Amino acid sequence: MSMLQRLTESRVWRALVRQGVSATNRNRILLVMDNVFLHLHSAKTRSRNLELSSTYFLGAISLVLFGILTLSGLLLMLYYHPSVPQAYHDMKELQFVVSNGLFLRNIHRWSAHAMVFIVFLHLLRVFYHKAYLPPREFNWVVGVILLLLTLGLSYTGYLLPWDQLAFWAVAVGTNMAEATPLIGPKLRYLLLGGNAVGENALLRFYVLHCALLPLALAMGVAVHLWRVRKDGGVQGSSGRYGSRRQVKP
Repeated sequence: MSMLQRLTESRVWRALVRQGVSATNRNRILLVMDNVFLHLHSAKTRSRNLELSSTYFLGAISLVLFGILTLSGLLLMLYYHPSVPQAYHDMKELQFVVSNGLFLRNIHRWSAHAMVFIVFLHLLRVFYHKAYLPPREFNWVVGVILLLLTLGLSYTGYLLPWDQLAFWAVAVGTNMAEATPLIGPKLRYLLLGGNAVGENALLRFYVLHCALLPLALAMGVAVHLWRVRKDGGVQGSSGRYGSRRQVKP
């Protein structure tokens, strides 16, 4: 008996991989249903729906940029304190004292700019090919929400350097939010944690930028990719890929 066979027939392996690895449709479905990570994916999908070229790699580039932002953001958190005026001093030290600190900050900043641009192009690409039509209307809404979350991440990161540009950009943005009918003043107070841009606002924007919005974006991306596998992507919606009608039961 080979070493591989001994491994796959051991009690430890059978406890982890309960359904085995046989390539049958029934086994694939059982494997997906019993695994919390694989359950995000459909058991079967069209191979053309998994091709990155279906959206000119815009969706894949957006995902890669999000990964770069996550990694660089975690490294920046090691040198940053969300307090006044320490936040500004930390950014100055990161720029002039920390080895390759300016390079790390620029990677994070330019990746954020690029992600906003690429996600917007991805939205235009999907709209141009009418991939928002049934049965993909739900995934279109998820994509729009992901664009809003991306813009929210870009905006909440503005205040963190605590310089003049950050201060007045947030002051102008929250004043614009105050003009929202009915909920404007309460929305501004919720964002700032008070009536002016101060330490409460810095802490709230820090939590939004580093915890709440990235978590919401990650879950939204998981749902978005899952619906692409279930409903299909841009391919098969219009143009040179033809059209596909929704089949009603």
